[in-house]
Amino acid sequence: MVSEARRRKGGVGDGEFLMPGFNMPKGLEPLLPIYQRGILYGSPSIREVSAKGLGECISLTASKFLAGPLIIKMTGPLLRIVGDRNPANVKVSILSTLGLILVKGGPALRAFVPQFQTTFVKALQDQSRQVRLEAIGALGLLMPLSTRVDPLLKELVAGSLRRSDEQVAAVQTATLEALAVVLHKGGRKAKLPDSVPSALRASQELVFQHPDECVREAASKVMGASCALLGEETTTGMLEQILESDDGDDNAEARHGMACACNRILAASVGSKINMELSTKLHEQITDLVMDYTDDDKTAVKEAASVAQGATVGSTQDPASCLRKVDSVFIKIMKSIQERMEIHKAVASGLCVALSLVSSSGVENKVDFFGRTLMDT
Repeated sequence: MVSEARRRKGGVGDGEFLMPGFNMPKGLEPLLPIYQRGILYGSPSIREVSAKGLGECISLTASKFLAGPLIIKMTGPLLRIVGDRNPANVKVSILSTLGLILVKGGPALRAFVPQFQTTFVKALQDQSRQVRLEAIGALGLLMPLSTRVDPLLKELVAGSLRRSDEQVAAVQTATLEALAVVLHKGGRKAKLPDSVPSALRASQELVFQHPDECVREAASKVMGASCALLGEETTTGMLEQILESDDGDDNAEARHGMACACNRILAASVGSKINMELSTKLHEQITDLVMDYTDDDKTAVKEAASVAQGATVGSTQDPASCLRKVDSVFIKIMKSIQERMEIHKAVASGLCVALSLVSSSGVENKVDFFGRTLMDT
């Protein structure tokens, strides 16, 4: 609608643009029946275009001009039609527009939370990956409005552990990703004492034992989010369990899961808290374990460990000392032309993780600190 105008001289570029004609009382209302009819009664292609068009109109309108009955009129038809047998591209458009409505609508949509929740959880089971990704993002947007998180956590935990012939790894991965997002953005609203611990137990079962790599990675995100909510004592116990589980056997799946778990736990907000005086030895043991995994013969293990190595640096109270200890790992991989590209990308990701986590105290310029430390080796 304004793709060219926004980039003309004096335009906003990629910044927010609000259409003047929409930003007045009932400014968008004359167009609403057109989009509603297309969404409810159009062919699949018309439904897709109508949902996208409505979403663009919403993005061009300030929240205060969408509040009240207008935003509710938009929401009903979309929720009604998204559950029909629509092609994936139609579902993606509808879910994307529902996400925009959540961002703009605010408290006026609180009465629709159960319908939103049911819609998004059902979309996690869809065969299309893009539909599942939209549903995961939409659940995160729903959390500020949701007041009863416990039933949702229970449903997602049960879904992540459900094992049947039709339960494919991709759907299980999406459920775990959604569970991690809900824990991160709404976990503190949980009131039942077993809601978050049940998510942690589910992640433990899957991250060390599941045969699918993507499921293990998603389970590690749940583990990190759960530990962040349950505190330092639970996190310390979890890391100790990881160390005890490393018995040197030939189980590559378990090693990959442990590397992913170390990364997510240490990168969580609680990660740096375990590196206090009583837990310094534990942090050193985890660092040594991850260093060993960076030399693993399995690519997946090596890749996960390279990222986790950055988390070990960023979560310590003395990043300079820790980086000096592990810099040989980074340098060895960065200098190797035989190493797979995935491993080089993992090292870059690990350094980015370290940069985002490292404490600003004592490190005035993070980029200069890392560059100088690595170049000195």
